[in-house]
Amino acid sequence: MFRFFENLVDPYQPYAEDNTPPTRLWPFLKTYVKPFKRVFWAAGIMSVVVATIEIWLIAYMGRLVDLIAPGGEVSFWVDYGWEFIIVGVFLLTLRPLLQVIDVALLNQSIIPNFGTTVRWRAHRHVLRQSVGWFENDFAGRIANRIMQTPPAAGEVAFQVFDAVTFSLAYIIGAAVLLMGADVRLLLPMLVWFALYVALMRWTILRVGPAAKASSDARSEVTGRVVDSYTNIHSVKMFAHHDNEVSYAREAIEKTRKALQREMRLYTIMDVSLVLLNGFLIVAVVGWALWLWSGGLATAGIVAAAAALTLRLNAMTGWIMWAVTNLFQNLGVISEGMETIAQPITLTDAETAVDLDVTEGAITIQGLTHHYGRSSGGLDMLNLTIPAGQKVGLVGRSGAGKSTLVKLLLRFYDAESGRILIDDQDICDVSQDSLRQAIGMVQQDSSLLHRSVRDNILYGRPTATEEQMIAASKQAEAHDFILDLEDGQGRTGYDAQVGERGVKLSGGQRQRITLSRVLLKDAPILLLDEATSALDSEVEAAIQATLYDMMEGKTVIAIAHRLSTIARMDRIIVLDEGRIVEDGTHDDLINQSGPYAGFWSRQSGGFIDADGGDL
Repeated sequence: MFRFFENLVDPYQPYAEDNTPPTRLWPFLKTYVKPFKRVFWAAGIMSVVVATIEIWLIAYMGRLVDLIAPGGEVSFWVDYGWEFIIVGVFLLTLRPLLQVIDVALLNQSIIPNFGTTVRWRAHRHVLRQSVGWFENDFAGRIANRIMQTPPAAGEVAFQVFDAVTFSLAYIIGAAVLLMGADVRLLLPMLVWFALYVALMRWTILRVGPAAKASSDARSEVTGRVVDSYTNIHSVKMFAHHDNEVSYAREAIEKTRKALQREMRLYTIMDVSLVLLNGFLIVAVVGWALWLWSGGLATAGIVAAAAALTLRLNAMTGWIMWAVTNLFQNLGVISEGMETIAQPITLTDAETAVDLDVTEGAITIQGLTHHYGRSSGGLDMLNLTIPAGQKVGLVGRSGAGKSTLVKLLLRFYDAESGRILIDDQDICDVSQDSLRQAIGMVQQDSSLLHRSVRDNILYGRPTATEEQMIAASKQAEAHDFILDLEDGQGRTGYDAQVGERGVKLSGGQRQRITLSRVLLKDAPILLLDEATSALDSEVEAAIQATLYDMMEGKTVIAIAHRLSTIARMDRIIVLDEGRIVEDGTHDDLINQSGPYAGFWSRQSGGFIDADGGDL
């Protein structure tokens, strides 16, 4: 039975991805509701049915009071025995069955699957964002919004059917019941209902913004805390424990103040609700007693009115909390939408095809990118790199080296100009096919918080165990990998490397990164200080590996240590986003220009910081 209801909706069913999601709340939620339409209709109908049965039970209890009036004891079972048997069978069979369907639709079909749908699609959407988009926010805050929005959406769906639909059906049924007994009994209930709706409206208008403010504050706490944890080495190294505590405390105190303002609303709501419900009980039951004392109502009507108002008294607090919780969760969703509903700005063209790398020639024409500023980045860069050529890239910090690499990988779209690979504009091909054709070894060799095997196979998931081990041996990584053991007792290639690879030394991380790129075996290779984290002995061994990797590939290598690129076919010197020198190592030394100055000022093989680093 559970499996039947749990499988009514597939949360992972295919859907049309939207690069520009709706930015208003209800249209945003509507996109996630589509797979659940039939289930939502069924849940709504069952809520009405359950509420109707409960109202009928109260009315029937009133009928029982009238039936057991003095004088009817002798013929009571003869006259009404079969009626009670039918009602008893209904209460023991059909009513539980209807209740099971109602609860199963909510607990098995909607709650697990609706939140899963939101989380799955939101995560897919966020992963499609550009690198620049991630660079502009806390990873912790993004993750927090991805995690808290789905359960909030599931809670909204649950409250709509468990509270809103049920309570509306119940109140309408109660009004019909009172009106059927005596239309005048409806008057105090209508007055109460009007005041109740006014209180609910007052609460909702304030709870939504208050909940969003609390959610924003919680996300900021998460972002700051995760930032400290992620950079714990820097925190400890600079002895900034107290500063980080103070930094987090600001956000924590902001969260406390926001929550205090939110909870004041609930206190006002509770006190007002007690007063309103007191009025309901006194007015309805008092009026029913007055009608009974005048012979205008039976004892059963008084009993039903009393039972109904007491039930409403118990329900109204739950309804108010449920509706308030609904709008509170809508506030959480609104805050999450600030991340989830952001448009994808870096997209594939509708006519995009896969990049077809036949040789690996790179042509750069008029490339300009200043990150929206007036300076920095690249400025009208023109460069042609023939297929198979090895190019070293040199320049001071801010000269544009990293910008060129990011644009080549299409982490950003250039403000003007274009990049072609084998005469194919990279803006006209799919991003995945472009990046699959490029292998990159970065200076910051962070790894995924997974096993060594998973990290190496990230380069080519379809590779065999033998191919993976061969790549790690080539990168001088196999021996130290076999000696690894994590806190759970996993060893070798199964050992977990920790978040961003923190359990390994810089050199170990770099060699695993090299293994990954070797396994990928892409026709274009980008090296950004590929040996910066290695000691001299390992570097000497890796240099030979790197030159083997470069064989038959088009290579762009950024280096601080000029000796690592002296053997390149060609060296490009950048300054303020432009090419100021272009030639072989020997040619540039003989020209006595910027490169020769860098070379002469080297200390231990690095560009002297006083002369301008990379």
